Amino acid sequence: MELEKKLLSFLKPELVDEILKESGIKEIPKGVEILKEHQYVKLLPIVISGLVKVYSRYDEKELLLYYIKPSQSCVMSFYAALKNKPSKIFAETEEDSRILLIPVRLLPKWLEKYPDLNEFFYNQYYNRYTELLDTIGHLLLDKMDKRLYDHLKEKLKLTGSDAVKISHGQLAKELGTAREVITRVLKKLETDGKVVQDAGKIKIISEW
Repeated sequence: MELEKKLLSFLKPELVDEILKESGIKEIPKGVEILKEHQYVKLLPIVISGLVKVYSRYDEKELLLYYIKPSQSCVMSFYAALKNKPSKIFAETEEDSRILLIPVRLLPKWLEKYPDLNEFFYNQYYNRYTELLDTIGHLLLDKMDKRLYDHLKEKLKLTGSDAVKISHGQLAKELGTAREVITRVLKKLETDGKVVQDAGKIKIISEW
């Protein structure tokens, strides 16, 4: 429990003790959908290790909204849980993850008793709002080659890896476009000397 206590150290120790006593911890492999659209949220996740992506789906097209990193939670799940509304988003593990699952039924009591828990979620809201504005800005202003390059760069930063192992189809889903578009744009980025593809992996070799 030492890692969990360290990651939750921004909360009061007595609240951390209550959370760890009442919550479960689950090891979830990469690529598992942990929250579906229209599902009611009964357990609120806080990522201990690994990475979770949150995305929306429209007419069979997906769009990545943001990532949940260690010591972070999903504000859209938080809102749905408090209001007892079905989820409007999907969440899936981007890599093998260890996740703390907080029973939603205890949130109202803890939010009232511990103001720092409110502050935690307010900060999460602000961060997610800023990230969503950045996403909208990319959609409106950037061409697909710059969007794809920045998307790959962010994945490398979050995973700490030197290459991204991902299919063209999955990249297309995350960026809300067609697989053929991703294949064409990646070829252009290779020609421009920005990336290299090898054995299903994509590596950035020069700055934009």
